[in-house]
Amino acid sequence: MSSSTERRTDGRGRTTGSALSGLAVAVGCVLFLGGFVWAALIYRPYTVPTDSMTPTIAVGARVLAEKVDGSEIRRGDIVVFKDSTWGDQPMVKRVVGVGGDKVTCCTEQGRLTINGTPVEEPYLQGSGPASPIGFKAKVPAGQLFLLGDHRSDSLDSRVHLTDGDHGSVPRSAVNARVDARAWPLGSVGVMQRPAAFSALPGGTSQPGPVQPITLAVVAGAVLILIGAAYGPLARRRARKGA
Repeated sequence: MSSSTERRTDGRGRTTGSALSGLAVAVGCVLFLGGFVWAALIYRPYTVPTDSMTPTIAVGARVLAEKVDGSEIRRGDIVVFKDSTWGDQPMVKRVVGVGGDKVTCCTEQGRLTINGTPVEEPYLQGSGPASPIGFKAKVPAGQLFLLGDHRSDSLDSRVHLTDGDHGSVPRSAVNARVDARAWPLGSVGVMQRPAAFSALPGGTSQPGPVQPITLAVVAGAVLILIGAAYGPLARRRARKGA
């Protein structure tokens, strides 16, 4: 009688273990694959071809850029854009001015000013002034003024100041907003919105869903590994207890 009862108990234990293992793997697959599908719908990968955005983004780095409408862009955003005046390839620069802004450089302290307000830019390459050459520009409505973080080695709005739009590009030229660095592994991280721009009218943009997507993928992978390992362990324990 007791032997029969033990076999039934062991059977239920193996069944429960298999069910839990299968459930963990199933949920893990949903999270893991769902995260990648979610990312594919929202983000585009780009490789930065020059060092004009160092030290924020190194040359050759892979970034994830959220597909957004140009109207959603705010000061401080790093954007991927394409404008025929600038060339045939997509470019990556930081937005420092929007329509109506007066962008000037530099103050006696070497800072960039937006409508007369000095902007602290801790992301710049080196400790010198915000630009090795002085400039001023009035950004037309519906346009964006763009600079690289490596100001001494960036072909940006300063080079196009004599163009009809004073070096700016239309918001419609923007394809995406860079939200995170994805490669190399040592530089992986979410792009922080510059605090100095948050105090200006319009503030800064909100981060995209890269963090919850990453969490879903990681959690899914962990559940798959746990579920795959739990089933054999549960069966082994059941056999030992038989």
